[in-house]
Amino acid sequence: MGTLYLVRHGQASFGADDYDRLSDLGHRQCEALGQALKQRRVQPAAVLMGTLRRHQESWNGLAKGLGASGIEAQAWPGLNEYDSLALLQAIGGDPLPPHDTAEGFKAHFRRLRQALAAWMEGTIAPKGMPAYRDFRDGVLQALAHVQAHHVGQPALIVSSGGPISTAVAHVLGAPATTVIDLNMRLRNSSLTEMVVTPKRLELLAFNTLPHLEDEPRRSWVTYA
Repeated sequence: MGTLYLVRHGQASFGADDYDRLSDLGHRQCEALGQALKQRRVQPAAVLMGTLRRHQESWNGLAKGLGASGIEAQAWPGLNEYDSLALLQAIGGDPLPPHDTAEGFKAHFRRLRQALAAWMEGTIAPKGMPAYRDFRDGVLQALAHVQAHHVGQPALIVSSGGPISTAVAHVLGAPATTVIDLNMRLRNSSLTEMVVTPKRLELLAFNTLPHLEDEPRRSWVTYA
């Protein structure tokens, strides 16, 4: 029996021209999580991560906090996030308000929910994206790899809200629609834990922030 730790990337650059990079706060979040894991004496024997820049930068911060610069993370494209812009373009609709307003922020995520549901149902085919079943298979293959090669060892996955929510819904036997609800609740640099055996995965903890529980860091909690 081992433990699989799934980490959502730190705060990225929502609303900027290049979302796929961490903000200064995102870097601090990940380093703080690495320090918290080190205090718990967690030293991963294996690390899998998506190939996006924000995944690599998140792992760099985690490794710095862990003092684990010698661990080489394995790039796993099946852990990459869906393309939210492609989803929104595929579903269409009136132009959204600017992201930097409360109204615009809420409108963006309302429409993203609709687009995710349509993608999962197969009623839209966003440009450059796989079918949802193939997206899901990429995530499940990463879980199967951990089960096949790292039972009895701590393993770490660095990814995004979509893949992590897909993994959790799979372990719980929940429908695809649950993925959307889980996804929208995931916080940046949050920690999800699973017990791993050769035959099953069991959810131990979801979306926790052990590194941001003290008062000075509570303002570091972000979602996008």
